[in-house]
This record gives sequence, structure tokens and C-alpha cells, in this order.
Amino acid sequence: ENTMIITLKDGDVAVALRPDLAPKNVAQVKKLVRDGAYDNVAFHRVIDGFMAQTGDVRYGDMKDGYNAEAVGTGGSDLPDLPAEFSTSEHFVRGVVGMARSQDPNSANSQFFIMFAPAPSLDGQYTIIGTVESGMDLVDKIKKGDEAQNGVVEDPDSMLKVRIAADGK
Repeated sequence: ENTMIITLKDGDVAVALRPDLAPKNVAQVKKLVRDGAYDNVAFHRVIDGFMAQTGDVRYGDMKDGYNAEAVGTGGSDLPDLPAEFSTSEHFVRGVVGMARSQDPNSANSQFFIMFAPAPSLDGQYTIIGTVESGMDLVDKIKKGDEAQNGVVEDPDSMLKVRIAADGK
């Protein structure tokens, strides 16, 4: 029920979701997963030694509507979410956080997986989970151009995303 499985080209990544930390954000991500919204969505911004960002369901679908210029600016048709920042948990390797704009209450569908600790994010972004297995596969996600803030040419994508207990 609270394990999200992300299928990458090399295998599955299991993320333990944390509704205890961020109930509204986790609920929205689960809804998007169940709607199939994350299938084929690109890792559009990937910075080596920092994080891999994905989840732009509007502009990031590699099979249907990928827009290299706009990817990273879109969300979903669902409303933006309130910040659910945690001070007890830290942005370390394997942590999954919700992406947002300057507005703290602007997270929607995009999320990122940490390659390494980034204490500067603590208390500034909503943590929705932690990678339980498959972090070695996350490490293999195609990296972006650091001079371009991590923009990835011909990016890797999430082939399929499901919630484990649903059997979907």
C-alpha cells in the first residue's frame, strides 16, 4: 500500500512512501500512479552527485507529448499541494522529495531522488519517501549537463510506476 515501484530500463526501484510525514503529497502521488500518469515520464533534470528529477506528467511523457523546452515546468491536472516540510527527516542519499517552484505550496506531480546528502534542502522541501531497493539502478539514470542546470538530452524515463499492494 505504501510501496511505489518504479520500473527503469535496468529493473525496479522500490520506494517506501511516508504518509506519516506528508499525507497530502503522498496521496496525490499515489493517485497519479494509479491513473498511470507517471508511465513513460522522463528524468528531465539529473545532476550527478545531487539528484534525479522526474514526474512532469504534462510535458515529460516520452511516448505522448514530450516537450524538451517545457519539461520541468508542468504538473498534473490536480491542484498544487501545501508544503508538508519535515524537520525530523533529512535529505540524504535515497530520499525522495517533491519538487516545487519558489512558492513553498507549489508541489504537484514532480519529485526527485537524492544521489547524495543535501542539507540545504532540509525543511525546505517535502519528503515523500525513501528508496528501499534499486538505488544502484537510480545511480545509472542518464545524467544531464551541469552547465544547463542538469537538463538531459534524450533522457531516461520511468517505464512504469505502480503501488506494490495493488498488484497493478
